[in-house]
Amino acid sequence: MRQFTDRIASISTGPRAIGKLVAHDGGMLEVTGFNYPIGFGGSLRTADGRRITAEIAGFRGSRAMMIPLESDAALKNGTRVEPNMQSSLAAVGDALLSRVIGPMGEPLDRRGPIITNERWPLMGKRDNVLNRSGVSEPIDLGVRAINALLTAGYGQRIAIAAGSGVGKSVLIGQILDNADADVIVVGLIGERGREVSDFVETRMTGPVRNKIVTVAVPADHSPILRLRAAHRATAIAEYFRSKGKRVLLVIDSLTRIAHAQREIGLALGEPPTMKGYPPSSLALVPKLIERAGNDSISGGSITALYTVLADGGDMEDPVVDTARAIVDGHIILSRSLSEQGVFPAIDIGRSLSRVANDIIGEEQRMAQTNFRRIWSAYEENRDLLLMGAYRAGSDADIDEAVARRPDLLNFIRQRPHEAVPLNDSMAALIQGFGPQPIAASLVEE
Repeated sequence: MRQFTDRIASISTGPRAIGKLVAHDGGMLEVTGFNYPIGFGGSLRTADGRRITAEIAGFRGSRAMMIPLESDAALKNGTRVEPNMQSSLAAVGDALLSRVIGPMGEPLDRRGPIITNERWPLMGKRDNVLNRSGVSEPIDLGVRAINALLTAGYGQRIAIAAGSGVGKSVLIGQILDNADADVIVVGLIGERGREVSDFVETRMTGPVRNKIVTVAVPADHSPILRLRAAHRATAIAEYFRSKGKRVLLVIDSLTRIAHAQREIGLALGEPPTMKGYPPSSLALVPKLIERAGNDSISGGSITALYTVLADGGDMEDPVVDTARAIVDGHIILSRSLSEQGVFPAIDIGRSLSRVANDIIGEEQRMAQTNFRRIWSAYEENRDLLLMGAYRAGSDADIDEAVARRPDLLNFIRQRPHEAVPLNDSMAALIQGFGPQPIAASLVEE
């Protein structure tokens, strides 16, 4: 924190530079005389007397290119732009627990102001990469299929990718209800307003309420606000990690964050690349994800879940591909399984936990391999089976896959409000799919 404070102090010494609005085009403000770095904030007074905030996103010659946090603000040419030193800091502390806040840290839950004197840089603190310890202990997420087959660990970063309407929100809800974490930070980025209200009413109840912080920004807000909400949620998680807490960070969704950066990048004149994404949009993904993980100094951890909306169900979408390359594991949800009424609709064959081998025993590893073998044998020959072109007895693996298909689906299937602890999940997997699997279904619906 000292380095960041010194940097702010170096900016604030000497006369305070006041900018002047000279152009407003395509949602981008051009300001002269505002010699501050990218990410720095400024405040302007609108024609109706309100104060709004804008943030420097780039430069064009000697002019600062700023994005207002309110896209429909009535601004006049020549308006003064005053520096806002606090715009780069996030209010943090225990006072945030059980609260719902907006992208600027303002309370949204009608429960009064949030009183805290602690601050954390929105963009995080640069740290020695060797301070990030490896994943060595499994985390209980309460979902049988994940606990047993895609075993996750404290400090792991996981992408949950799927098309629309396949059950991402239901799966996230199950994890939030049952995850073993000291603090939960949820970033609802670009969601529909109704979904934010539903989340607060259904998830911020019971014992979970006292350890959860929600940062929400609806889809109709400025792209800079959507980015700020993502950085604020991550900054809050970093603060609690620095206190030695085990934090679960959920960002929903990474795709909408990339879309927000795409709007900003295109407005600044960046060239579009794959599917219209400018370079800065895809570069933002690893910057955000790399802020999660374990801290060997404090002993805390951030286990992060990032939902990724695959546009049109395309798993090769640039955002999906970029996220999958940087995270420590990915969970792919299948529309085919959801249409069969299997929830959570996890496609085990296409999903992966890159740290599972480091945190599970040999018996569970063998059971996972056997489960995947049977699953893959069915999926690879699905077309033959559906057409009736396969004759029973031709291949022992396919025969086993057909016979055990109900067992596989029953193992994955789990009711929304049902919790299956980590040890029970592992025991069920070993019992049903270990070295000597039992043919009958062992998982009751």
